[in-house]
Amino acid sequence: MMDEILSAAKMALRVTTNAFDNEILGLITAALYDMERAGITNKDTSDPLVRRAVITFCRLNFGQPDDYDRLKKSYDEQKAQMGMATGYTTWTEA
Repeated sequence: MMDEILSAAKMALRVTTNAFDNEILGLITAALYDMERAGITNKDTSDPLVRRAVITFCRLNFGQPDDYDRLKKSYDEQKAQMGMATGYTTWTEA
């Protein structure tokens, strides 16, 4: 499963070498833990919303992106939306 998200992240980052695999895997792990801290329990990286948030986190934190503010806002919004959605948290409907 990590191979698929690693490949997707590398493609989004335009990385064609394996030289950065450990750094990118670290970012993937950090993204999943960051989402968990926000109450998101769904860590299925094949889920399109989780995948998109993880990739956005990687783009935000890899190198020095010109569009840091836009990416940060996008990631925070994705995380907030999942945090309010059924199926992504352990919150129950009232």
